[in-house]
Amino acid sequence: MDSEAIVAMVAGLRAGDTAAFDAVHAAFNGRLFTFLMRLSRRREVAEDLLEETWLRLVAHAHRLRPDTQLAPWLFTVARNLWISHQRARAFEDSQASGLLGLWPSGHSHPSPFEEAAVNEAGRRIEAALNSLPSTYREVLLLVGVEEFRPIEAAAICGITPEAFRQRLSRARTMLAERLNGSEEAATAAALGEVWP
Repeated sequence: MDSEAIVAMVAGLRAGDTAAFDAVHAAFNGRLFTFLMRLSRRREVAEDLLEETWLRLVAHAHRLRPDTQLAPWLFTVARNLWISHQRARAFEDSQASGLLGLWPSGHSHPSPFEEAAVNEAGRRIEAALNSLPSTYREVLLLVGVEEFRPIEAAAICGITPEAFRQRLSRARTMLAERLNGSEEAATAAALGEVWP
């Protein structure tokens, strides 16, 4: 999407134009859902966080700066909601330990992404990616899948570009280790090789 279209969308959002919101929703909804789904590995969580992301846009649209970059803004909101969800879940799990297992623990079932992988290499890469801690998984998703420039992804994660570069390097190494040097490792490494 070109910068003129983004500026026009932001202007429309700031003015409360529903057509601008519809255009932004159409442009980013699928990407945001995929990102949240891959972070959470649970459809219902991804759907809830996605809905909350759009509600935040509606609530804060009038405060957007005219030069706001929508993709980084939306992905930052989605990521922050994911982190808040994880914190709340960790707190609930810690409180639930005394309830004799009445609440489900944090174990999730295989995601639709894992079940829908079309070939063995895809399944292996997806499984290796899903096995990474979310801190490392998100950097690979932002750069390798969503194709954010590392400087944008660093801003989304709220860290310095140097810290992001280090996290990205560690994530690529961890992913390659999980793939045991297979030919999928070369493909997976490409998820994080973009650095200006």
